[in-house]
Amino acid sequence: MSDDDGSVLGALKRSAAALGSAGVPFALVGSAAAYARGGGLPSHDVDFVVQEQDVPAAEKALAGAGMRIVHPPEGWLVKAYDGDTLVDVIFRLSGEPVGPDLLARAEEIDVAALRMPVVAATDLVLSWLRAFSEHHADFAGTLTLVRPLREQVDWARVRAEVGDLPFACAFLVLLEQLEVIAHDR
Repeated sequence: MSDDDGSVLGALKRSAAALGSAGVPFALVGSAAAYARGGGLPSHDVDFVVQEQDVPAAEKALAGAGMRIVHPPEGWLVKAYDGDTLVDVIFRLSGEPVGPDLLARAEEIDVAALRMPVVAATDLVLSWLRAFSEHHADFAGTLTLVRPLREQVDWARVRAEVGDLPFACAFLVLLEQLEVIAHDR
């Protein structure tokens, strides 16, 4: 996929540049963060995290870059459209407010020739595992995102923080059985 005006990578670069130029503290998350860390190219959208108090500044920056802003009913994100490409600005990740600690753990990485903060691999995996529920348990999609990151993740921390969340535990067992990660024994 090229990074021309209509692509996901083009939207990623334009939105990250707009947020950065406006001084909005942010980090790349989701499948685009997995891409930045060695995974496959994101196919349909770009996700960023910001603290809730920074949402108005993020909206202004993205609107100033020509993006259309939408306030969905979910109440944990704002959507921006760069042409047909969706850019999610998330301020509650897996039900938890995005805080300064999450942003502080983000690492500066070159993504499509633009340096930007990317959520730490462990935090990224935790966000996916905490989001699993009886209504959303896409183990196959998440497996393809996690596999290339496995050596970057603190699996002991992941196990400790997901505790006894049933879908997260089931996914960890799947990773162990597929020998993506070591067994917890």
